[in-house]
Parts: sequence; structure tokens; C-alpha cells
Amino acid sequence: MISNRTIVCLASDWDYDPTSKHQVMRVLSRYNHVVWVNYRGTRWPAPTRADFRNVVATLRQVTRGVRRVSSRMVQVTPLVFPAPGALALKSLNEHLVVRTVRRALAQMNGAARDPVQVWSFAPDTAFLAGRFNEERFVYYCVDEHAQFEGFNPEYITREERAQLGVADVVITTSSALYESKGEMHPNVHLVRHGVDTEHFGSALEDDTPVPDDLETDSSPVVGFFGVLHHWVDCALLAEVARLRPHYTFVLIGEVLTDVGALRNLPNVRLLGRRPYATLPGYCKGFDAALLPFKHNAMTRSVNPIKMREYLAAGLPVVSTPLPEARVCEPDVIIADGAAAFARGCDTAIEESPRRSPELAAARVRRVAGDSWEAVAERLSGIVMQAAPAKTVAATPSKLSGSVDSKPVSSVA
Repeated sequence: MISNRTIVCLASDWDYDPTSKHQVMRVLSRYNHVVWVNYRGTRWPAPTRADFRNVVATLRQVTRGVRRVSSRMVQVTPLVFPAPGALALKSLNEHLVVRTVRRALAQMNGAARDPVQVWSFAPDTAFLAGRFNEERFVYYCVDEHAQFEGFNPEYITREERAQLGVADVVITTSSALYESKGEMHPNVHLVRHGVDTEHFGSALEDDTPVPDDLETDSSPVVGFFGVLHHWVDCALLAEVARLRPHYTFVLIGEVLTDVGALRNLPNVRLLGRRPYATLPGYCKGFDAALLPFKHNAMTRSVNPIKMREYLAAGLPVVSTPLPEARVCEPDVIIADGAAAFARGCDTAIEESPRRSPELAAARVRRVAGDSWEAVAERLSGIVMQAAPAKTVAATPSKLSGSVDSKPVSSVA
């Protein structure tokens, strides 16, 4: 395991629901100092209520300065002006980020003595390379960022290419990302997401309560948790709910897209966002779980963390044809189109933990080796073995995206 380092982590909001970045840094912070930087310079805010709330929350975080997360981890929010592509603000934003990180490092006892590593989950932070005399610059790529709604694809593509040019090592979380980034960098690795096995495994324990707002009649419950955003196929879900009126479809998560097709269906329940700590209880109340993602360029690269969380809770999963979902067949049932998805729900319910404890136990065993501790161990080996970029002879063809370039290795 990486130890006795100071890791500067550029990522999204620490205070939001845990993702891979949160989980990996939680583990690494047991052995290292970690400065988590709430980085929000990648996207222009949209004129929506959600983005207005985010702007207000960001300003509050900025005024709080350095906030302690644990004995060896702090979070900090730089004051930046989210205007990607606006050259007049670019140098100012870069200066503000670097200054904020340096102030945070100065306030962490012992951090200044440790070798520094920069881990960026954002695609547009190449400007940090060399600013902290870091021994490694890690680009941890979990999405095809240029495909997100609201992002400027030309800006993201250009900035990510610059970041690939300065990174010592690139971590990817899906086969599609591994292939695409491997065409542009000589040291790319595939490390799929882990899972909090103990947390979600508690769904199968007798003393785990099912939340009161999940109580239904005797109808089977098919559930989903996660942000309801533009990648979720709400039209598909609505059609499946109409095809199976005797099932209850429970959707947990913040709503950031149009869910009008779902709101008036009598067998669909939109519960909103719920705390991470309560998710095993909801899983206990589900008979099956859903991955109803759309088919597009973004989702071809997605590896949903919730897939392994569902499996760790013993649940069968029904998914649209995501490439990464196929890795977990037959525990994940692949279904294309509403009719097939409805039939997949039928099969999954018959294989629910309540009806087949043996299959539930097999799903738990399937992901038992995918703990976040195990993932952090793999990452540690990869990062510490990586040669600094200045000693890696990256050929022009690799940096230009030639299809002849091949990534060095893969860790599944």
C-alpha cells in the first residue's frame, strides 16, 4: 500500500454521495496525508435550480477554508470562476487552485515532509503538473467526460489530451476507457471499481431494518439507487412499469432530469436522495435491482459502481446492454428494449434473495475480492511502479491518438 505520502486529490464534492474517488481516498488516507480539492472549474453552471444551489454551496465551502475530514485528511474548495474555455480567466483560476492547495498543505502537520503525489479525477488539471514537485501525477479516468451534457466537448477533449501528456500513469475503470486512453498514453491500466462489501452485505443480515418508506403491499419490489440524470432511460422505465403493473418500482436518488413519464404511474415511487448509510436497508427491501442506462457514447464507457453494490447485497440485476454489465453475467441480466427488460425483471424476481438465498450468497462471493482495500492495493502497486513521465519516452504517435499504440498492462 502507498504510505507516508501526501496525496493532492482533485475531484468532485467530498460532501456528496460516496463514489470511487471517495472510497479510494478513504483507504489511502489511513496511510498518507490527503488534501481533497473540491474542484468545480470544468463546466459552466446552467440556469437551473440545482446549479444555483451548487453555486451557493460552493461559496459557503470556500469561506470555510480548510476543513478536516479525518486525522490525516482535509478538504478544501478553491474560489474559481467556472468558465471553461475563457482564456482570460484560465490563468487566474489556475493560480487560485495552486494557492489554495499550498495553503492547505501548510496547515497539515507533517504533510510538508512527505513526498507529494497528485491524483486527478478531473480531465482538465494538467496545469498542476510540476507545481508541487510531485513524484507522481496520476490521471484517474472514470468517465468519458466530453460526452456529459453541459460540458464543452472541444474544451474537454483538448484539456484531457494535455493532461495525458503530463500524467505519469493513467487509471481507467472500464474496458472502453482503457482502450481509448491507451491510444494516447504509454502507461494505462484497467482497475475496475470496488465495493464496500461489509456495508452492502449487511442487507442480508436479519437485524438490518427495511426503511419505513419502502413498505409496500405484497407486490415484488424492483429498485434503483443513484442520481436520476440524463443517462438514465426514464422512458424505458415508464414502459416497463406499464408492462408490469403488479410490480412496484422504487427509484432512490436526486432527480436532475425530466421524470415526467414516471411521476404519475401508480406503481412507481420516487423517494428522492437517501443517505448512503441507509442503502443496505433499501436493498433488503428490494427483490431485484436495475441499471436502466441509455445507449450512447457516454454509457459505453460507464462502469456503474452500484452494479457491484447491488451484487454485494445479494441482489440480481437487470441492465440495459452496457459493456461493463456483461462482465458480471449471468448475475446481471442483459435486456435490450422494454419487453425484454420486463422479462428480465420477471427472471430476477424469481432469483431474489427471499426466494433463492443460495443464489444471493453466490453473488456476494462473486464480489468478495473486490473490496476498496483490495482496489487500493492494486492501485498502489501500479502507481509506485510507474516511471515519472519525464523518463518515459512517449512517442509522438501515442500522444496523437494513433490506433497503433497499445496500453502497457491491465488489472481487472
